[in-house]
Amino acid sequence: MTDIQQLQDELDGQSPRAILKAALKQYDNIAISFSGAEDVVLIEMAHKLTDNLQVFTLDTGRLHPETYEFVERVRKHYGIDIEVLCPDAAEVQNLVNAKGLFSFYEDGHSECCGIRKVNPLKRKLAKVDAWITGQRKDQSPGTRNEVPLIQEDTAFSTDEKTLVKFNPLANWTSKEVWDYIRMSEAPYNELHEKGFVSIGCQPCTRPVLPGQHEREGRWWWEEATKKECGLHADNLIARS
Repeated sequence: MTDIQQLQDELDGQSPRAILKAALKQYDNIAISFSGAEDVVLIEMAHKLTDNLQVFTLDTGRLHPETYEFVERVRKHYGIDIEVLCPDAAEVQNLVNAKGLFSFYEDGHSECCGIRKVNPLKRKLAKVDAWITGQRKDQSPGTRNEVPLIQEDTAFSTDEKTLVKFNPLANWTSKEVWDYIRMSEAPYNELHEKGFVSIGCQPCTRPVLPGQHEREGRWWWEEATKKECGLHADNLIARS
């Protein structure tokens, strides 16, 4: 069993590439969660470190067309398989039939995100020993400013298995992410050229104005300190 605190101490101050290398060495059954610019940086680094790269993405059924095109460009650019995880059709149908297509504007995004994102993710994480995310501390000051490089995923661990989560970019800024993307000529979502910074589902994402924080483009009708969709619910647990 991995001593998470010891590994955290050993990798403290190390580069994202060094953290990725250690994660891939420590775990054979480990996957990168892919959706945005940060995750492309991780894929760009990791595909040079292993021939056994496992990448997955969540298709909620409500993504922008540009996002679907982005996923396909990444797949082709790196010549990798990307496992696309979809929500349970019956769960989506029951929600939409009961509450309509935009219930999240009225009663919060947690129910819709739970069905479209969290449940598919939970099914995937039950099959791996660890996962890698592109979380950064400065992405959401309300929920992510204490994100560690390595942690026990308290949201998805079970009594039978401790799930480990690696956040190699925790200490990077948005500028560092984009400097790396430009330097490596990695693919990115074309929505970034239209003022979108943090990109999720189409109804819940909008461009941000100059001077606004990137997270203000997500779930703008809700309390700022609760802007997590459930994929990283342990951020909220840690702050409660």
